[in-house]
Amino acid sequence: MDAPLAAQATAPERLAEARLSRGALLSVLMPVYNEYAYVRSAVRRVLEAPLPEGVRRELVVVDDGSTDGSREILQELDGGSPEVRLVLHERNRGKGAALRTAIAHMRGDVAVFQDADLEYDPAEHQRLIRPILEGYADVVYGSRFAYAQERRVIYYHHMLGNLFLTHLSNLFTNLNLSDMETCYKAFRSSVLKSIPIRSNGFGIEPEITAKVAKRECVVYEIPISYRGRSYAEGKKITWKDGLKALGVVLKYWIIDDCYEERYGRQALLSMSTATDYARWVARLARPHLGKRVLELGSGVGNVSRRLAGLRRVIVSESNPERLQLLHNLFAGREDMAIARVDPTRDEDFDALCEQEIDTVVALHLLEYLEDDAALAARVHRLLPRGGRFIVQVPQYPGLYSTLDEAMSHRRRYGKLELRGMLFRAGFEVEVMRDLNWLGLLGWWVNSRLLRRRRLDRVQLKIFDTLVPLLRLTAWLPLPGLSLFVVAKRR
Repeated sequence: MDAPLAAQATAPERLAEARLSRGALLSVLMPVYNEYAYVRSAVRRVLEAPLPEGVRRELVVVDDGSTDGSREILQELDGGSPEVRLVLHERNRGKGAALRTAIAHMRGDVAVFQDADLEYDPAEHQRLIRPILEGYADVVYGSRFAYAQERRVIYYHHMLGNLFLTHLSNLFTNLNLSDMETCYKAFRSSVLKSIPIRSNGFGIEPEITAKVAKRECVVYEIPISYRGRSYAEGKKITWKDGLKALGVVLKYWIIDDCYEERYGRQALLSMSTATDYARWVARLARPHLGKRVLELGSGVGNVSRRLAGLRRVIVSESNPERLQLLHNLFAGREDMAIARVDPTRDEDFDALCEQEIDTVVALHLLEYLEDDAALAARVHRLLPRGGRFIVQVPQYPGLYSTLDEAMSHRRRYGKLELRGMLFRAGFEVEVMRDLNWLGLLGWWVNSRLLRRRRLDRVQLKIFDTLVPLLRLTAWLPLPGLSLFVVAKRR
């Protein structure tokens, strides 16, 4: 990799290596509700568990409104160890709510879920987190049903329920997990913190699995030992929770809700889950790509990952949190590089001049900029003669509405306006085509008639399933909600 790009592209990776060199921090997240008989031993075993060399630990405990004396034990332990941090819920809200609170308070580079009973052995934390520390996994599941050294034999019907929910989840997520309902899940913290958790109860297990799958995270599974307890010994999950989990599997198959709002504009996060549409746009761009491609405003990498393996691609962002997500997605790939590029800064483009970039892609970026012509001029200076600038923008200024305002769009484009702006910047339009005739009516109804300010996730799911219809009718001269343009540097 050339030096100027290397200085930008490896910044997140160097930060990660610096953290590991001085000792990665593992956050063990433990929700507690009425575990008086076990919680002291559970905390002690976590604190005594071995860890890989150089790894430090914090235990974030959330007492979820315990009434059996567990809270008093935790308050005592909280003052006795610097590794323990206690957060209190005033009332019982459920496992998902407790973990949501723990995630908000964690400080680690890696996180592990840990129940407050003795069913799971904290000595296996080091095995769970190793694939993440070594850089080849985003998420690791500990499976009770894969081959392990020991497993307590108990509750055949309970096991059948777990396997049924796992296979149902696999059917909708296309993951081949053997134990979706396991407590032991380890995450790269930057991934976990960016996933919104809506379930308050045990539904967190299928919910987070669905979102990990839709995010296309790298998931590994390792066998773990399991010492299940009986209901007489305090087991809490029941068949009713299984029915609720069934509903959660179906809900998050239909609804795409994979990123916290702080990771981008609402439109970006909503469209990030329209994977068939992104695949179609990437396919439209592919014939026009050169050998060294720069994608501006890559967002959460929805289109970028469809370009991976085809060309030398530099994905870029100005938002540091989205930049970290891109690093998690593409770190270690020789065909992909990550750069911090602000589309409004000349200096960022000057730093890329030695990279011999011949194609710049900016999909749904121009409409957010106060000076779109200035970006076109920067791209013109970066590209060689004959280099291509591929853009996608919302069409029809008359459709500007409440949705555009909520998405911070500064404008919608007409064909002549866009062609003129590109021509003045030194480009000649080679391809200009309408995209998404199907979305025109939906946009008008939602924004002009109903005056909504958010995209409806169910409608987006329906739209994404109808993308094959858009592809089949692409040859028809139909108007489109957006414009796809390929411009050549004169």
